[in-house]
Amino acid sequence: MIGKKLNWVPNLFTLGNLTLGFFAIVFALHGNGQENLQLAGSLIFLAALCDGVDGAAARLLKAGSELGAQLDSLADLVTFGVAPAALAYVMVLRELDHVAFWPPGLPLGMALAAIYPACAAYRLARFNVVHVTDSFAGLPSPIAGVIMALLVFVHPALFELPLFLPALVFLVMAFLMVSTIRYSKPQVTFLRRFSRGRLIIVLSFMVLALVVLYLRYGPSHAAALLLTIALVYVLTGLVAFVIHVIQVYRV
Repeated sequence: MIGKKLNWVPNLFTLGNLTLGFFAIVFALHGNGQENLQLAGSLIFLAALCDGVDGAAARLLKAGSELGAQLDSLADLVTFGVAPAALAYVMVLRELDHVAFWPPGLPLGMALAAIYPACAAYRLARFNVVHVTDSFAGLPSPIAGVIMALLVFVHPALFELPLFLPALVFLVMAFLMVSTIRYSKPQVTFLRRFSRGRLIIVLSFMVLALVVLYLRYGPSHAAALLLTIALVYVLTGLVAFVIHVIQVYRV
């Protein structure tokens, strides 16, 4: 009974996630400046933190509900589906708009950008229907969205990437979301491999490293570290998938 009375707490964080995602879309489309794009990326990253807190709050307060689960999916679609697509479109994809996409004559960059929210919607709908407790089927949409959000701090702030590379990352993230490649749940993996004390030490070291990088070199270097960690997570799923395929064909 107490849990039901407190279910507004995780829902509040979920609505915060949605609101930040909406603001990210507005800032991404508002202008051409790199500052606007980085602000949009920062809002997506903050929304990802809200997305993590709402689930933790629901479990801690025993305030989970079907309404909260559906609300979470709707918020994730906006923040980690539409917002990263808007960000990627302004950042790189609209450079391809001079090419018409056959048959409707839609600009190619716009057509490519539309793939991402469609994949995120399918990924979230599948998650609601088929839910496994210890792993994900396909790359989680918050991870994919955060990767696109962090990429705007690296390109072109640290180094200029070829146009095709951010576009390729964008399409690969979309494909991985709808794939059936298994990805472990980070919280489950960490709790299995580390005691609570060691986990606190590891997380504290990571936070300290991020703070030092941010204060010493600026947000782009801190974002580069986070992006590296996120990409390593993506690669773990791909490597495990390749190993599984090799083992199956050997048999």
